[in-house]
Parts: sequence; structure tokens; C-alpha cells
Amino acid sequence: MAGTKKAQPTPPWATTSSAPQADALVRSALGGRRLINETGTSIDVAGSSADYKQLFALYQGLRTLAAIADRSGVKNVSANEQAQLMKRFTAGLAEIGSYVSGMDLDKLRLVQGAVTETSKTTAGVARDSKTAITGVIHEGASSSAVVAFAGDVRFGITIKAPAGGGSTTTTVPIDLAGMGSTTRSLDNVISYINTQLDDAGFDTRITRQAIAVEAKTITANGKVVSTLPAGPDRWALAVNGTATETVGFTAAETSDAVYVVQGVGTTGGHQLLKFQSDGGSAAAPTGGGIGENQWIAGRLSQTDLPDGVTAVRASAVGPDGSLWLVGDLSEGPGNQPIKGVQDVALMKYDSSGRLLMTRTLGAASTASGYSIAIDANGDVAVAGSVTGALNTSATDAGKGGAVATVADSFVTVFNAAGEEKWTQRRGARAADEATAVAFGADGTVYVSGRAQSAIPGASAVGGWDGYVQSFSASQAYAGAPITTQALGATQFGTTGEDNVQAMTIDGSSLYTGGIENGRMVIRQFTLGANGATTLAATRDLGVASGEIAGISVVDGKVVAAGTTKNAALSVGTVTQTHAGGTDVFVATLSGDLSPSGDERLTYFGGAGDDTAADVKVHDGKVWLTGVSDRALGAKDTDLTKAYLARLDPLTGAVEYNRVWTGEAGQAKASTLAIASDGASVLDRLGLPKGEIAQSDSKLLTAATALRPGDRFYITPADGGRSVAVTIDAKDTLATLARKIEQASNNKLKVEILSDKTLKAGEIDDTLISLAGLQRLSITARSGRTGAVLTAGEAGRDALGALGLSPGLIGPTKDAKVKTYGLDLPSNLSLANADLLKTTSEKLTAAMKVIRDAYKALDPATAAKKATSGPVPAYLSAQIANYQAALDRLTG
Repeated sequence: MAGTKKAQPTPPWATTSSAPQADALVRSALGGRRLINETGTSIDVAGSSADYKQLFALYQGLRTLAAIADRSGVKNVSANEQAQLMKRFTAGLAEIGSYVSGMDLDKLRLVQGAVTETSKTTAGVARDSKTAITGVIHEGASSSAVVAFAGDVRFGITIKAPAGGGSTTTTVPIDLAGMGSTTRSLDNVISYINTQLDDAGFDTRITRQAIAVEAKTITANGKVVSTLPAGPDRWALAVNGTATETVGFTAAETSDAVYVVQGVGTTGGHQLLKFQSDGGSAAAPTGGGIGENQWIAGRLSQTDLPDGVTAVRASAVGPDGSLWLVGDLSEGPGNQPIKGVQDVALMKYDSSGRLLMTRTLGAASTASGYSIAIDANGDVAVAGSVTGALNTSATDAGKGGAVATVADSFVTVFNAAGEEKWTQRRGARAADEATAVAFGADGTVYVSGRAQSAIPGASAVGGWDGYVQSFSASQAYAGAPITTQALGATQFGTTGEDNVQAMTIDGSSLYTGGIENGRMVIRQFTLGANGATTLAATRDLGVASGEIAGISVVDGKVVAAGTTKNAALSVGTVTQTHAGGTDVFVATLSGDLSPSGDERLTYFGGAGDDTAADVKVHDGKVWLTGVSDRALGAKDTDLTKAYLARLDPLTGAVEYNRVWTGEAGQAKASTLAIASDGASVLDRLGLPKGEIAQSDSKLLTAATALRPGDRFYITPADGGRSVAVTIDAKDTLATLARKIEQASNNKLKVEILSDKTLKAGEIDDTLISLAGLQRLSITARSGRTGAVLTAGEAGRDALGALGLSPGLIGPTKDAKVKTYGLDLPSNLSLANADLLKTTSEKLTAAMKVIRDAYKALDPATAAKKATSGPVPAYLSAQIANYQAALDRLTG
């Protein structure tokens, strides 16, 4: 009706609004302007609540983020612009979070996260368990003969039990020949084994575990057109220990084992393959396990790596025979969310291929893992690059490097239990990355890589330079903080592009191999008593046309291997000539790198392109893995075969060679590791060699992506001062629960809840699969208003690693002030199509929340609410009195 006064200001989403268009918002954001600008927000109704200006400014900020996301998804956007969009989006999201946490609204409350009565951490800590599950070893009825039990099956079950104030370990021998003519079915073999355990006086028992078999579906045009039967029953063994008995397994007949990690198919999947080397006394495998495919002679097992693993670049075997892998994660396991877009993953597997633990670096933005080293006591060093904040201690501000937004080298040392001992991030002002790591004989950690400017303690040469750094760690007494010290640094190369691709230590010599200005160069450094490195010799092998995959020392000779198109590398006697395309090479040089008549050069490969992704020297022989003889000019989608080979570096003889393909005809081997005596009859039984781990670390800094110094804030829902909850190195779920309750002034109740124990037919990848996980559950105490969780500062936020959403935890009904949750995670990303889709959906939903809050400020809506809802108690009593009086008058 003409002349009617407007009740509310015109919002920026109204059709009559003159808000900037999406392309203008993107240009403004990329030009460096802030996303949120209250002073530039128009309010066209005088005397309106100040809440409107803040809501409108926030909406425009969200709309700008959405416009950036939309632009990022446009085809043919250049790599440079894409990088700018991603960088600006990350900064803009942080600006949104900061603005929301500081909003001062009168008539409503707005939080960045959700509004809920209960919040649970998705991050979990594994419970201890005395039960371990093998992989699938049988398909069919439990009463039918099991192929894995056929033939000569002899092994030992070790039981460690208390005795005389200490403990003793007893080996119970198991030989299935003792069953005579009895059918070696699952039930019969289990009964036989348990009889041996019982006769030996132990309570440990072996049982069978049903493994759920899912029905397979066939789809066409995105619709399920038919469902195939689930197939026969599948079975695993369950090893049931006790609180006083620790169980392990041994085998007398063994051979060396070789582990290969490969990428397969076209969807980014990865697998761990285990091969049995020729030689030794273990019986050769005769076929693949249940559910395996693309079997090749000599392969013992095939295990899928977890979803979210995007690359595996290094692997090594520990002194206990376990396998450690280092690579990258785009998303953490369900119980272990990562903070940023990509984190480094350190994964430990037992000899049967079961994942025992996953450790993450805890980077706030992006990190990549490139190298791994393990010393004699089981300590594990991981090196790589990190961009963005990384707390290296509880007091660290989270920057670590000279420039927090530029990639820096890092090295982290874990103990054998996977608990972080120390981390060093010492980067140049320009970009740098650590590509190799090794332990010295005295425990000094040496790191090498490349840098675009001077690293601390060294001088730049020009362009990208190679470098070597050294670090030591000390501890005043057991339990005291570990102190780390940078001992020295050396930077070298040419004024062109240089790097270090491989490194090894032999006694007092350190060798590096890399590409310097297009040429393959091996360097020898002398190690000083104080960890300093002094250049002793340099050897130029010629034009690279490839890369160096590894370097080792064998009987005083330096063995370098890699790939090259150069058919005439500058190395003595050629034992096998170049075959064409890119070939693998193995060069054997003198220890002082001087030319000699003992030098040997072997080329390995076919007429196509061959690669050496990884190389290890074991018992004087060179093991290689990579891609085999790919057609020249092949595309990424063309068929790819992987190989595993062993060469004699002196004669060039190929002693072992396996070539295979993978899912969808794609197999790309990336790493290899060798375990002495790591293959035995235990492999076909799905049993690990050695003692079974029955527990994992309970420290949050080990079990999750949390780092010391990470934090979040708790503010009472009815107003008051925010209190920080800061993560300490020794925090567990129990100590964190107490911190949260204290910080909320007991307005929140925090409980530790355990996942239900898995039922028959359920299984996961870990040895502690039947134990389940423990998580935190946070609720408002009865009769209390609850509290608001707010993310910590950029690079130090603990909520993401806990899997908690910032927001209100408290009663959602009958609150004096209505609370709206944007449900906007602080780790949204534009890194790939899936993340971009999620980001766009979250931003769209958040903008709708702003529109809902705007509607709630409408005076008409408020009036309507005032005349509806439950009748106040005083009015009910008054009406009752009136009714009673009326009854008396009319009675």
C-alpha cells in the first residue's frame, strides 16, 4: 500500500539491490581489498538495528568467497590465476572467521560452526585390545579344506608371560603334519592349534572370524540394473590373547621379502605388494590370495592402501621387521582428520600387510613427504616440505620458516612407537624442500635437498642450490624435554638449477647425488665430529637426461642408480648397453669418486621408456622398481607395467625380474624396501612375523593431527570471557576432557565414549580392529546455557584436528537469544573438483542462514512470535481464577 513504511532495510540479495556482480567481486578480492566492509554497506531504513549492517557485510563477504569458488571452477583458468584464487580464498575464509567471532549482535547470535546440543570428536584414539585379526585366508564353508593349510605348514607361537618378577617367552611349535589324515579345515586346524596351546599351559586361543561379503551391483547410466549374489563365506583367523600373555609368531624356513608400493588404475588408488625373493628356505608362493588380482610369480600379498593417500615416495623396514611408508594425504582416516589441504602421512605396517598406525605431521596448510630413514633403535626420520604454519613446539608462533606462505624444508623424528620426538623447520626465505634424510652413526640427523635462496647457516650460489644440513638432539634426563640443535649447513651447486635427489652415509663420508645445471653429479662430504660437512670430492657423470633414484655404498664402492636417455654416461666399463628411450642405469664408482678401471656401468630396460622410481642395495645386489618399457610418447592414460628387478652391479647380470600390470592396465611402482628373512609360511596364513602389537599411543599429538600449542576457545553462551584450551605434548582424551570442562566453567559436560565392539562379520584394516575407538562427547550440563567453541588462530587451530565444528553447544530451544550457525568449516578448499563442490555447497548454505537471520529480525515476525507459543504460567493461573469465579456465579 502506498505510503507504508518499510519495516526492514533492503538486503544485498534483493532484486532491487545494487550489490556488485560476481566478476567485480572477484576482481576486487584479487586486488587485495577486504571481503567485509561495514562502512560500504548500505542501510536504507533509518533507526534500524545495527545488526543489519553486520549481517549485510558478512553476506557480501560470503558472496565474494562464492564468486571466487565459482571462478576457480571455470575451465581453462590459467595455473597462475588458479593459484591466486586459492590463496585469496584461504585468506578470505580466515577473514570471515575472524569477523564472525568478533560480531556484536543485539537481537541474535551468529557462530561460524553449527548449533547443536551434543558435539562429538570425529578424531578417535584406539582402545587396547588383546584380539588381532588376520586377512582373509579361506573362502567357503569352515568345515572344508583350506588351501593355505596345505603342504608343509610349520611355525611357532611365542607367548610372553609373567614369571618370577619378570617375564619369560615360550615358543609353542605348530606342525600341521601332526594332524595326520584329518581334513585341514578351518575348524579342525584351529582345534589342533588350541590343543597345543592348552597343553603348554597358556590361555591364548585362535578362533575364526567371519568377514562380511557384500553383494555386487551392476550399474548402467548411473542406475543399478542388477545385483549379484554376495558370494561364498570368507574367513580370517582371530588371535585372542589375554591381559597377561603377549603373542607373537616365528618361522624357521624364511627368505628375504621385498615390499613394493604402486599406484594402480585411473582413480588414484595405491597398493602395497609383498614379494618373496629367490633363495632362502621358504617355500615359493604358488598363487595369489583371496580377492587379489594381477598375480605374478613370487608375490605373497596385495593390500590396498587407505583412501586419501595421494602419493607414497619412500619406504623402509624397521629393526623389528615392520614396514614404514611416507607419503601424502588429501584426507585423513575417518578417526584422524587432517587440518589443511594435504598432510604428510607416516604409516606403519606389520609383515602381513596390516596397517598398525598412521601418523600425520599436523601441517595447517600443505605438506609433502619425500624421504624416510630408520636407525638401529627404531627411531624414524621423515623429511619433506611444508607450506603454511607448523608449530614445532608449544611456544612456537606457528611460522617456523622465514616466510610462512613459502615452502620450507622440515624433518621430524619419531620413536619406534610413532610418537614425535622433535621437529625442525629451517627454511630459506625463498622456497626450499628436503628430499633426503639419513642418520649418522652417532645419531646426528642429516637432511639434504634444494633451496632457492640461502638456508640458515649457508650462502646461496644462485638459482636452485643443493644443500646439506645436520641436527642433533639431546635430553637432560628421561622424561625431560628434548632439545634440538642445528649443527651446520652447506649449500652448493651452480648458478643454474641444482638439486639433491639421493643421499647416503658410510662411516665418516656422506654422499649426495643430484642434477646440477643439467648434469648428473655425485658429491662426497667428510663428516666432522660436530656434524659439519666438508666437501671432499665431486664426480660429474655427464648430461643427465633423467634423474638419480638412489645412492648406496657397497664394499667401499659407491653405487648410484637412476634413469637417463644418455647412452654414454661418463663411467668406466659398460657391462650392458643402452637399449633406447629412457633406460635405468646402475653406476659403480670408487669410494673417493676418482676414475678407475674398476668402474662399471649397466643399462637396464627395453626399447621404450623405463624408469627407476626407487633403488635399494641389499647383500651387495641392486634392487630396482619402476615402470617397465613404456611405449615412446605414451600418454598418461596408456597401459603401464611395473617391474621389480635385481642386478649384480659389477657384472650387470639381471638375477631377478618380474613385470606386471594393474587395475585398468595401470601399474606404476613408486617405492621398494627389503626385509631380511621377512617371507615365510606365515604370509599365506595371514599371520605377522614377530610380536603382535596390542596397544597404540594414547597421546593426542600421536593419534591425531594435533600439535603442541594448537588451541581453541570456549566462551559462555550467556556472555563472558573466552578461555583458551591449549594442547600439550602429553595430552590424552582424559586430560583434554578436564580442560574443556574447566574452560567452560563447568557449563559443558565432557565424556569419553567408546565405539561399540565390532560384531561378527565386521572388520577393518588394523590389528586392533575389535577394540574400537574412544572419542569425546560434549554436551551442556543440565540447566546450563552451554558454551560457544571458537577456532584457534590460523595455523594453531585444534578444532579441525579433533573433528569438532566451531559453534554453540547448548539448548537449542527456549533460548533467550536465537543462535544461528553458519556451519562453515575453516578448512574449505578449492584444491580439486570434489573439494570445490563441497565448498560451494557450504557457502550457499551459509548465505541462506544469513537470510534466515534477517527474516527473524522482521518486527512482524517478532510480534507474531510474541503472540504465539506456550502460555506463560502466570497467565494460565489468572485464567483459571477467572474461570473459577465464573463457575461460582453461574453455579
